[in-house]
Amino acid sequence: MIRVEGIAAFVAVVEAGSVSEAARRLRLSKSVVSERLAELEKALGGTLLHRTTRKLSLTEDGAVFLERAGRIVREIEEAAADMAERRGTLSGPIRIAAPVTFGRMHLGPALYPFLAEHPEIHLTLDIDDRRVDAASDGYDAIIRNGPLADSRLVAWKLAPSRRLLCASPDYLARQGMPSSLADLNSHRGIFYTNRGVADWRFQTPEGAILVRAKPALGINNGDMLRDAAIAGLGIALLPAFIAGPAIREGLLAEIDVGHRPEAEFIYMAHPAGRNPSAKLRAIADHLKKSFGDPPYWDIAD
Repeated sequence: MIRVEGIAAFVAVVEAGSVSEAARRLRLSKSVVSERLAELEKALGGTLLHRTTRKLSLTEDGAVFLERAGRIVREIEEAAADMAERRGTLSGPIRIAAPVTFGRMHLGPALYPFLAEHPEIHLTLDIDDRRVDAASDGYDAIIRNGPLADSRLVAWKLAPSRRLLCASPDYLARQGMPSSLADLNSHRGIFYTNRGVADWRFQTPEGAILVRAKPALGINNGDMLRDAAIAGLGIALLPAFIAGPAIREGLLAEIDVGHRPEAEFIYMAHPAGRNPSAKLRAIADHLKKSFGDPPYWDIAD
C-alpha cells in the first residue's frame, strides 16, 4: 500500500537535498524519514533515489514520480488548510524565501506577531540573497524587492519601495556632489551584483534613462552595500528601507540629481497554477498592513 506519509517524505527529501534536512523540515527523525522512503519504494516496486555518502539524486523513475507526488502533497496540504480555515484556524506548513537585509530589518519583526497569533502555522523562512526558483526549489512564495519579470509567478504588491542615491559625506567632500545624471558618469559606483551595473535607471520626461557610473565594488548583500557606501568607497543606489537609518544618523547623504530612480515595489510572489492557501493570503494581508502605504521606513521628502 502506498502511504501519503511516504510520498511526503520523498518530496521533502528531494526539495531539501538530503534526508537530514528533510527530517528537520518535517520535524521527524532521520530514521523515520528513511523508513518511509524505503516503504514507498517497496510499494512502488522501484528505486526513486540514488544514494551516496555525498548526495542524493533522482533515478529516472523518481523524476517521473516526483511531478505527480509534488502535486499530491500540495493538494493534501491545501485541503487540510481549507478545512482549518473553515474552523477559523490557520494551520500547516508554509515555506517562504526572502532577501537577507529586508528579512532581518523588516520582514521578521512584521511576521513574529502574526506567528504568535497563529501558532498552528509552521513557517520555514529561508533568508538568502540568491535568486531562488520558487517552484522547483519548493517554496510556497518568495519575497522580492524590485522588478519581477518571471511569468511563472503571480505577484502581490506588499509595499512601494523607493530607492535613494547616496554616499558618505566624506566621499562627497573628496569627489564633489553630483547635481545631474551626467555627473554620475565620473563617479565610483557600488552595485548590487544580483542586479548588475545596469541597475541605475532614472525617470525623466523623455522616459527611463540608464546611467553607468564607474564600477568600484560589487556586493550581493544589502547590509554590506550600505556599509561600503558609509566607508566612502563610492555612490550606492539603496532602497529606503536600508538607507533610511544611516541617512537620519548622518552616515550617508542623499544625492539629488534632478530625477528620481525608477519606482519599485516589494512583492510576494507564488508559483502560477497553484491555488494560494488561506494562510499565505493571510500573511500577505498582514504584511501589507504592517508595512503601510507609504511604508513606515520611508523617508519624507
